[in-house]
Amino acid sequence: MKALLKNYHQSPRKVRLVADLIRGKSIPAARAALLYLPKKSSPAISKLLDSAIANARSSGQDTANLFVKKITVDKGAVMRRARPFGRGRSGTIRKTMSIVNLELGIGAPTKMKKHAKAAQAQK
Repeated sequence: MKALLKNYHQSPRKVRLVADLIRGKSIPAARAALLYLPKKSSPAISKLLDSAIANARSSGQDTANLFVKKITVDKGAVMRRARPFGRGRSGTIRKTMSIVNLELGIGAPTKMKKHAKAAQAQK
């Protein structure tokens, strides 16, 4: 129940904003969040989520009780382009791509570890 998106043409910093939003959510909640989020990477991550669900279906899993167990965004390949600057010089423009790994879990969504540590610290 894994899916992988390689060489997505957006920087990892921007894609992580969307990935952090759906981490730990159930499938319907994640789909709803991605549907109404005005970010460029939302449709791509939504398509990746659908691919992971299809992988779960093909392996014989029940898709009713799935949740986003793990989603990571790593740095991919870097395209380098030249841009002219003043006084006849040139500078490098780096266009970084992203690699998104998505893993689904079975059962109820679990709480994030950060929240559990914060709750223990308050006690």
